[in-house]
Amino acid sequence: MYLPELHEETDLQVLHGLIRAHPLGSWATLGDGEIIMNHVPCVLDSAQGALGTLRCHVARANSVWQKFSRTVPSLIAFHGAETYISPSWYPSKQMHAKVVPTWNYVVVHAHAIPLLIEDRAQIIEHLCQLTATHEAGQTAPWQVSDAPADFIEQMSRQIVAIEMPISRIFGTWKVSQNRSLPDREGVVAGLQRQGDPRSVAMAALVSQAGVAD
Repeated sequence: MYLPELHEETDLQVLHGLIRAHPLGSWATLGDGEIIMNHVPCVLDSAQGALGTLRCHVARANSVWQKFSRTVPSLIAFHGAETYISPSWYPSKQMHAKVVPTWNYVVVHAHAIPLLIEDRAQIIEHLCQLTATHEAGQTAPWQVSDAPADFIEQMSRQIVAIEMPISRIFGTWKVSQNRSLPDREGVVAGLQRQGDPRSVAMAALVSQAGVAD
């Protein structure tokens, strides 16, 4: 990924925070001479390994668990806020008109060589962690144990779990750092006027980023 220094994010807590907030990972791996892409919800264990460990699962019918490269690290991408930025929001447009549209976004890339987990107890533990994380905000959180044990056993046989110890991780925070303070303020105002959730989220990121003057 192209990564200008101005947009690079290296704080591990910030990178982990984005993964937790946007846990659907785009998992790319080499297999049978081609790139295989899958989209998998991940659980992050920040305490395992120097950079953390990701865990996910795929259907046993999905051949990626048989094909993924055991020698070339996989890439797992996590996407945060993203939105179009109109040059009409820049005050500098009125001054010299030397402005163009762009796209702001935040993304984290993690690299790891996956490990296959077929042990039934570990698979069910993973499912319990995954559901506990995403059911936490529910009024009556669903738990794996709410379903009949034989049903869970049957369902767990239809999936395999994947563990990915992160060997490299970095992020891109492209949030108008290259613009002047007035232009950045114009971007924030423009995004806030739009008012949709992703625009509001990006407005907050632009406000938080350092000024490039």
